[in-house]
Amino acid sequence: MTNQRQPLRSYDRSAGVSASEPTSLFVLKSLLYPVMPVLTLGLCMLVWRENLDGPYFLMAVLAFFGAADVLDALPMAPPRARSLAIASLLDIIFRWSLVIAFIWALLEIAGIANQLRWEVLVSWAIATPLVIWVGRLYAPHLFLRASNSGAPRRVVIAGANRLGAKLARSLQESPWLNMEVLGFFDDRDSGRLPEDCANRLLGKLGWMRDYIARNSIDVVYITLPMTRHPRITELLQSLKDSTASVYFVPDLTMCDLMQPRFDLVNGIPVVAVCESPFYGGRGIAKRVSDIAISATAIALLSPVMLLIAAAIRLTSPGPVIFRQKRYGLDGKEIVVYKFRSMTVTEDGNKSYTQVTRNDSRVTPIGSFIRATSLDELPQLFNVLEGTMSIVGPRPHAVAVNEQYRRLIPGYMLRHKVKPGITGWAQVNGYRGGDDIGSMRARIEHDLEYLQHWSLTLDLMIILKTAMVVWNDKHAY
Repeated sequence: MTNQRQPLRSYDRSAGVSASEPTSLFVLKSLLYPVMPVLTLGLCMLVWRENLDGPYFLMAVLAFFGAADVLDALPMAPPRARSLAIASLLDIIFRWSLVIAFIWALLEIAGIANQLRWEVLVSWAIATPLVIWVGRLYAPHLFLRASNSGAPRRVVIAGANRLGAKLARSLQESPWLNMEVLGFFDDRDSGRLPEDCANRLLGKLGWMRDYIARNSIDVVYITLPMTRHPRITELLQSLKDSTASVYFVPDLTMCDLMQPRFDLVNGIPVVAVCESPFYGGRGIAKRVSDIAISATAIALLSPVMLLIAAAIRLTSPGPVIFRQKRYGLDGKEIVVYKFRSMTVTEDGNKSYTQVTRNDSRVTPIGSFIRATSLDELPQLFNVLEGTMSIVGPRPHAVAVNEQYRRLIPGYMLRHKVKPGITGWAQVNGYRGGDDIGSMRARIEHDLEYLQHWSLTLDLMIILKTAMVVWNDKHAY
């Protein structure tokens, strides 16, 4: 496995709703996932000749709202690779399982679950994720054709700068928005502008009002700094004399954004520059997935863990479980469990000596379980108790944290989430190495994970971990 950096953007499942998106397209995107389970339930009831009476009607309503909350809106960009399409199916199956579990629990509590025919339930539970997946693959193409059937919305950009050029490219690469960028307005000469903008310069800012009136412009984007400078106030005042929609595009490129989002604090607009990805329903989904996966793994791997524990006890003196202090969520100390693989049990609180290849401190059993990552299995109990996650930035010893937080900007941002048993850095070859270069690369991957988190990405990392763990040359 090479340490080649891999782009993470393709794993992001965000629907990417645009403020300039046609209302009809937004409604269709938002309703597609919730409607599909209801239609599939109706089809299953038709096949099994059941009537839409009380319990089934309640199940349809719960499925609609559950799918709307858990599955979000339909992403407009279909998966470009087969592996991403498979990951999309796994993500849908997992999320749909949460919806099914929620519905079944409510029906059991209400005492009406026994009124439902199990053939309908089983066929519906199996068919629905497949139907949703097919819709995920082909609906974007249908929406694209529908959105391109009408005349495109005409767009101009006030501000021929890098932000304006980036915005223009983004609009051109989003054909479902059906928007045509005619050009830029700026008071500078074309020779001082980025090449992408200079070739499409329409004139000075003072000319915009007349141009908008003559050319039936629908949307104006302002990519200039929003200040009280006279040219900005004059521009805003002139745009009030038109029916074009006006959007201000803030330049946040100076910020290394992490989970950016807009919000209102008692009516005051604010922008999240650095936020945990696990707020609201996303945090619940992450925790439920951690509990389900860790509990299942403990049940399946308990014989293996018992054998490892017995081997450690019989071959070397000392405890079976090694407890080490690490930094967890919000930088608070936690105790991480591992199978003891060495003759020493330093907790890394004050100092920490990195394990090297052929390290004399590693026991014979320890060499095997470290090479196969079996020494990490007790951390499943960390996940179950809530101090760790299945996927997340790997926890470092306290002494290592204190050393590198002074050397690497943004190091402590990785503690915005719980540490994980495996992570994006580890599956890309950055498992070991205590030098500054390896640590920088590891932190960059950790922050990428936080910026682009999704359950799909978690599933991809888990699957990739299973594939690479046996061939990891960096494990010793």
